[in-house]
Amino acid sequence: MNIRIEIDGKPALSGKTALISGGYGGIGLSVCRGFAENGANCVVADLPQSPSEELGVLMAEYPGSVRYVPTNICDGEARKALLEQCKKGFGSIDILFNNAAVFDMGPLLESDEAQYEKLFRVNVNGMFFLMRAVADEMVNAGNGGKIINMASQAGRRGEALVSHYCASKAAVISYTQSAALALAPHGINVNAISPGVVDTPMWDHVDSLFAQYEHRQPGEKKRLVGEEVPLGRMGVPGDICGAALFLASGMSDYVTAQTYNVDGGNVMS
Repeated sequence: MNIRIEIDGKPALSGKTALISGGYGGIGLSVCRGFAENGANCVVADLPQSPSEELGVLMAEYPGSVRYVPTNICDGEARKALLEQCKKGFGSIDILFNNAAVFDMGPLLESDEAQYEKLFRVNVNGMFFLMRAVADEMVNAGNGGKIINMASQAGRRGEALVSHYCASKAAVISYTQSAALALAPHGINVNAISPGVVDTPMWDHVDSLFAQYEHRQPGEKKRLVGEEVPLGRMGVPGDICGAALFLASGMSDYVTAQTYNVDGGNVMS
């Protein structure tokens, strides 16, 4: 999906620098492409030491303006080095697409501290402290900014097999609201996107876990959740791009503390 938006005759993100965590593939990669197509310089952070083949193609299409930095966002020194790379390459950071996350599930009565700590370390700790670090840079630069945190429809409700993940994404929504209020005096807008079921490589992992715990055939859960969406299908990564571009651009200057459902009608709020 190609979305190109012009504001005052220029690409919507012209001259802006975006930091995208979890951009190796899936939603993060799709949003990176959308940002680059709309004029942004993009720094992509993820765990692998080298970019994915798809990200490598994007980097070749936008030489010099799309860069990859291997990073563990849960490590304070790694976050510091990442921000230094952003500043060294492009100057100040104008946009954060805070997307890195992990998924796991299992019966609540069988859950343990290891599963809890894994999910909260990345989905809450990593998300919050990357947001905090980028917010510090934005405040010091004095130019405002846009922060977009990735929540989930799981953060809007409980699920018997997905308790820790649901709680971690509910925390993303709550932190988004609090950060928006704290950073509003600095001209920094903080919002979130709450996707529904999106057909990414992660969902193959999710499907395999549901197959295990609900005694289903491989692929059955994925098919069923797609059929249950009011619009009749699972989302694709490109479905998130429109909301991300809106929240990253000047079109959303009067929007903050909101979490946008992009889920085909699964959640009404």
